[in-house]
Amino acid sequence: MTASATVPSPILSIAPITDHDVAAVVTLWQACGLTRPWNDPTADIALARRGPNSAVLLGRDGSAIVATAMVGHDGHRGWVYYVAVDPNRQGKGLGRIIMAAAEDWLREAGVPKLQLLVRRENAKASAFYQTIGYEESTSVMLAKWLDGREPTP
Repeated sequence: MTASATVPSPILSIAPITDHDVAAVVTLWQACGLTRPWNDPTADIALARRGPNSAVLLGRDGSAIVATAMVGHDGHRGWVYYVAVDPNRQGKGLGRIIMAAAEDWLREAGVPKLQLLVRRENAKASAFYQTIGYEESTSVMLAKWLDGREPTP
C-alpha cells in the first residue's frame, strides 16, 4: 500500500436482532467478556425485545454479526449495554458505527441524554468511549438486587 492509498471505511448493515440471531449474539458477548454468571444474556435479550423502549441492534458485515449494542430509555435518559465488536475486528471503526446507531435510535425516540456503565477495570472501553465524546459522570451508581441475591463485585 502506498502512502497515498486509503483504507476503505467499514460499512455495517444495522438492524434489530431476530430470533435466529440470539445464540450468535450471546456467543459474541461471551467472546468479548461481557457476560457474567449472575446475568442471563438470553433473558436480557428477551427483556429488551419486549417493548418499544428498548432494542438490541446488530451490525452485520455480510451475514456475519460483528457488532452489537443493547439500547433503551425511560423517556429522558437512554442507556446502552452489551456494546460488542468481534475481537478479530476491533480497532477498525466498528465500535464507532454501532454506537452511532445506538445514539441515532435514541435521538429518533426523542431521548436527549445517553448514559452507559463501564466496569472500573475496563480501561480500554473507557478510553474508547472518551474518544467518541463521552465523559465520566460525577454521579455515583448504587445498586440493589431485588431477587434476594447477595451483592456481587
